[in-house]
Amino acid sequence: MDGFLSQAVIYLLAAVIAVPVAARLGLGSVLGYLAAGIVIGPIIGLVGSETKDLQHFAEFGVVMMLFVIGLELAPRTLWDMRHKLLGLGGLQVLGTMGVITWIAVAMGLAWQTALAIGMVLALSSTAIVLQTLTEKGLMRTAEGRSSFSVLLTQDVAVIPMLALLPLLALPELSAMASHSDGHGATHNMLAGLPGWAVTLATLSAISAIIIAGIFAMPPIFKMIHSTGLREMSTAITLLIVVGIAYGMLLVGLSPALGTFLAGVVLANSAFRHELESAVEPFKGLLLGLFFITVGAGINFNTFAAQPVLILGLTIGLIVIKAAILFGLAVIFKIKGRSRWLFTLSLAQAGEFGFVLLAFSTQQHVIPTPLAEQLLLVVALTMLITPLLFILYDKISAAQAHTTSDRADDTIDSHGPVIIAGMGRFGQIVNRLVRNSGFETVVLDNNPKSIELMRRFGIKGFFGDPTRPEILTAAGLKAAKILVVAVDDTDAAIRLVEHARREREDLHIIARATDREQVYRLYAAGANDIVREMFDSSLRAGRYVLENVGLTEYEAAEAEKTFYKHDRYALSELAKLWQPDVPTGKNEAYINRAKELEQELESALLEARSPLEGTGPDDTA
Repeated sequence: MDGFLSQAVIYLLAAVIAVPVAARLGLGSVLGYLAAGIVIGPIIGLVGSETKDLQHFAEFGVVMMLFVIGLELAPRTLWDMRHKLLGLGGLQVLGTMGVITWIAVAMGLAWQTALAIGMVLALSSTAIVLQTLTEKGLMRTAEGRSSFSVLLTQDVAVIPMLALLPLLALPELSAMASHSDGHGATHNMLAGLPGWAVTLATLSAISAIIIAGIFAMPPIFKMIHSTGLREMSTAITLLIVVGIAYGMLLVGLSPALGTFLAGVVLANSAFRHELESAVEPFKGLLLGLFFITVGAGINFNTFAAQPVLILGLTIGLIVIKAAILFGLAVIFKIKGRSRWLFTLSLAQAGEFGFVLLAFSTQQHVIPTPLAEQLLLVVALTMLITPLLFILYDKISAAQAHTTSDRADDTIDSHGPVIIAGMGRFGQIVNRLVRNSGFETVVLDNNPKSIELMRRFGIKGFFGDPTRPEILTAAGLKAAKILVVAVDDTDAAIRLVEHARREREDLHIIARATDREQVYRLYAAGANDIVREMFDSSLRAGRYVLENVGLTEYEAAEAEKTFYKHDRYALSELAKLWQPDVPTGKNEAYINRAKELEQELESALLEARSPLEGTGPDDTA
């Protein structure tokens, strides 16, 4: 116990030191965790015999992450994503499996072993990819959603893979039961059963989780919730996760797969958010610990014995998967930087590879020496993945001068207020409205603005708000207010015109740069029009009056009078404004403007005259 605790302290200390350094260098937290594990493990040797035990503990980070992912995926959401899941994700899994199986057979392996290797290496790292996409604010982009759909397909594909592997057992390996990786093998209830029995047990376990999630969990949560004790909600959530994980281990199946299915089943539960909040703190810490144990567990002795072979397999796997992903990106019309992110983010093997390799050796499908080599290849590809994201950043920076190659974000949230444009004007409006407790949907066609917003935790979507399909996706048909804050004058007019055609009852607030744009926006159907410099100029004028001899009260009254008269004057002049006639040649407009200016002077003098010789208290 002392040894376990001392090494746990070493792991946590390494994380506290390495991760901030990696983040400061722009390398991301995942690479920091992996590097910390390598330093305290193979390089310095501070951790040793306890690594495997701690890794099993740390794997609950992956288990909890898959549970949280499942909670976000209600069956309806899965149905809505069916085209990407079956198309993009399905083709990636089948295509990668097919190519790797063919190569393995060509290298002289039995087709059963080759197919198992294809399954193992077709999967990518859900933990690393989602963590990095979230850190970079890319989860809500179109390419981020595409990557997520592929990862989700892979996670679901583990179910039939686990069911199929026992049927691939090789007679010559049946006497070579291997439990070297310790994935619950000692208590494996399926050990020694024929392949069809293992498959049947796998499907039975999955069915039991689904049935229990639908019928047993809701009444249990209602009972726990009625106690009013928040710690009991956390306790029951952890009991579900740990209990399912342990049960899956007992029958020799993936605990992460079991909790993922449980999360999907509970996604429609009224207690979904409570479940997620209870697991979240444990997930983040244990997931980081998992990455450290992956780095610490890399067997450099195996690497030193066959460095060329291991490096060749590692690089070859990344190249093969990247080529397949790039081809799918072309087929599914993922363009430019989005294509590179999709290609590079998924070109590694993943944590489910460890699970499938362990299960494959238990079921006598993959020989133990080959499995040890593949374990190292999987770990190395995961170690290289943060570097692939850095390569994407370099490519993205090189293409930053153009935005036409970036696909529009998938808009997955709606609110009563749509804000089109996120410049200085739109930012202030958004901050005021959101911090007042109202949801907004922010649209902007400048990716730098969107990415900068996301770094500060502000939600926004990339897309041209003047395009009807983007506005529709943002919830135009149900929104109450549209704020038009785009810089392009003509684009703003088109946006207001389209929105007014679609919704006569929509309240449109638009920014204008000058009076002429005010008139155009008024004609297009805007309800409230705000000149971007008007309020600040009016405030500056009030400061002038305060320092030229007027009291603060008098200056404020003058400001108020000017504001009211200006709004009246704009409505009057808008009736005379003609879009095809220059303002300087519109005599009716000019004459009315002169009259209104005289009225303004009289109004300001009248506002001051009752105040001469009095103060604010005397005018009450």
